[in-house]
Amino acid sequence: MDIIIRNAILVTMDDRHRILKNFSMGIEGGRIVEISEKIKGEADFEISAEGRVVLPGLINAHTHLAMTLFRGSADDLPLMEWLTQEIWPVEAHLEAKDVYAGSLLGCLEMIRSGTTTFNDMYYYLDEVAKSVGEAGIRGVLSFPLLDVAGEEQGEKLLGKAKEGLKRYNGIERDSKIIVFVGPHSPYTCSERLLIQAKVLAEEHNTGLHIHVSETMTEVKNSLDTHGLRPFEYLEKIGFLGENVLAAHGVHVNKAEMDLIKMRGVSIAHSPVSNMKLASGIAPVPEYIKNGINVALGTDGCASNNNLDMFEEIKISALLHKIASGDPSVLKAYSALEMATINAARALGLEKETGSLEIGKRADIIIVDFQNPNLKPLSNPVSHLVYSARGCDVSTTIVNGDVLMLDGELRTLDENRVMKFAEEQAGDLFARAGKEDKLFS
Repeated sequence: MDIIIRNAILVTMDDRHRILKNFSMGIEGGRIVEISEKIKGEADFEISAEGRVVLPGLINAHTHLAMTLFRGSADDLPLMEWLTQEIWPVEAHLEAKDVYAGSLLGCLEMIRSGTTTFNDMYYYLDEVAKSVGEAGIRGVLSFPLLDVAGEEQGEKLLGKAKEGLKRYNGIERDSKIIVFVGPHSPYTCSERLLIQAKVLAEEHNTGLHIHVSETMTEVKNSLDTHGLRPFEYLEKIGFLGENVLAAHGVHVNKAEMDLIKMRGVSIAHSPVSNMKLASGIAPVPEYIKNGINVALGTDGCASNNNLDMFEEIKISALLHKIASGDPSVLKAYSALEMATINAARALGLEKETGSLEIGKRADIIIVDFQNPNLKPLSNPVSHLVYSARGCDVSTTIVNGDVLMLDGELRTLDENRVMKFAEEQAGDLFARAGKEDKLFS
C-alpha cells in the first residue's frame, strides 16, 4: 500500500455511523482500500495515529476563496451596503494576481484547519485552479455570472464560464478540480441569464451554485419585481433541480420548502456569515425534518472572517439550539454530517468523498486528541463538534496525497504565501483608493 494509518479512532460518517477504536486504514492509488483492526504488511509511508481521531476531510460547501484579501476590511454592515459600498468597488479593481494570492492563502488556511474540498464562486477561475493545483486540495469552482450592468456583461461572463468548463471538466479521471456554473443570485441575474446558466450546466452534466434568499430585502425585492418569492420565481422559470446548491436559504416559507424538497435542491448553510451580516437564521432544523439535504459553508472571509469549518460546525449546532429553545434540535452528529457527507452529496461527490469507506477517495484528516481542550475523551463526535478547533488538525490528506503531516505543510511555503497575500492586498486596496482599510 501507499499509506497505512495505524491504531486510530475512526469516525467514519458512513450510513451506520460507525466509530471504530484502534482501527487502521490502508490507502492505495488515492483511495481507501482497507479498514480493519490490523493491516498486515507494510506501506511506503506509515502514520501512527494512536490517541488521535481520523475522519473524512471537511467540505466547505460555500465560499469565495480569494476574499481572504478582504478579511477585516468591511465589518459590521448589512449585506447590500456591505456589497455595494465596500466589496464591489474594490472588486472592480481585481487583477489575476490578486485572486491567485488570495486563493493560495485560502488553501493554506483550509489545509491547516482540516478542509479537503471546497465549493467556490469567484473571478479569474484559472488563478483559483492554479492555487488548487499547487496546494493539492480539492476544489469545485464556478465563475460568477451576473448581468446587472446589462446583457453584454452577462454574455462576457457566460463566455468565461464556458471556457472554464471546457478547460477543466473531464480532463482526467483523478482531477481534483470540478467546474460548476455559478449564477450569482436571482437579484443580480436576469431571467435570460439564469436560463442560460441552467442550460449550460445541463449540457456539461454539472452543478449550479447560486445565492438564494439570504436577506428579507432580497425576498421583498423579488415580490415587488416578480410577484413571487425567490425560490418560487426560480421554480417558475424552470431553474430548480437536483444539481442546484443554493447558498443561504435563510428566508423561506412552507411553499418554498416544499419546492426545495420536491426538486431535490441542496442548501449550503453559512451561519457565521448570516449572523455577522444580520441576515437572519436559516430554518435548518425544518429543512432536515423535511428531508432536505443541508451542507455547511463558511462563505467568504469578508463576511466570516475565517475558513475554519470546525468553528462553523460548532456555531451551527449552538445557533439552532438557542433560536429554537430546544437543546436537542440539532445534535452533534447532524452538525458534523453537514460538513462531511451532506456537503459531498450537495456537490454530487457522495460516492467519492465525505465518509471513510473502502473505495472512496482518501480525503482524510487527523485531529490530535492529545491537546488539553480534547481531554478527557468521552465522546469523539461531541469533542469534534463542541471542543475541537481548526488548529487541532495535525495531518491533512487529499486523494492519498499528504498535504500536511504533524503540522508541517508539504505542498505550500507558508511564509511565502502569507507575504504574497499581504503584498497583493496592499496593492489591490491602493488601486481601489481604499488604502485606509488596511492597517499599516
